[in-house]
Amino acid sequence: MQKVKLPKSIDPVKSALKRSEYRGVMMSSDMARLLDAVAGVADNVEIEVKFAKDAQGLTYFDGSLATSVSLVCQRCNELFEQPLEVEFCFTPVQGSEQIEQDLLPDAYDPVEVDEYGEINLLQLFEDELILALPIVALHAEEDCKVSAEEMQFGQLTPEQERPNPFAVLKELKRDQE
Repeated sequence: MQKVKLPKSIDPVKSALKRSEYRGVMMSSDMARLLDAVAGVADNVEIEVKFAKDAQGLTYFDGSLATSVSLVCQRCNELFEQPLEVEFCFTPVQGSEQIEQDLLPDAYDPVEVDEYGEINLLQLFEDELILALPIVALHAEEDCKVSAEEMQFGQLTPEQERPNPFAVLKELKRDQE
């Protein structure tokens, strides 16, 4: 495997024919949307990717991404480090042909190639990292400065039982019989 700075875009079909395997990095400073979504990101995103053809002759590429981001805890407003590790498996498709995508095995996620047959790896990997972010950024409860007692506000009173509004209809139905 080569240890390289990965290109921002690549032709997956040509890479699959060569059975290319890459181990390298992409600069997180190039990922503007990821930078906007978090408080901070490690300088590099470690990437391993392998291009190949499967038994059906489909081109695919799979691998992993790893980096670390700083997030703001939504309970205590303190920064904390969150490791991001993503596994992926894509197959390139030409255009947004729904019929073609329906025939793909479930193991592959389709990714659209541009008019030159290339894929923008930087954008694709940035999307995967953004999807790997937690929906709500929180420390583990034992690490958070806000205790479990401070997370409760007041007591819930049991709701009073109200009469069923359809009881009147039940009475009318009984009267008609």
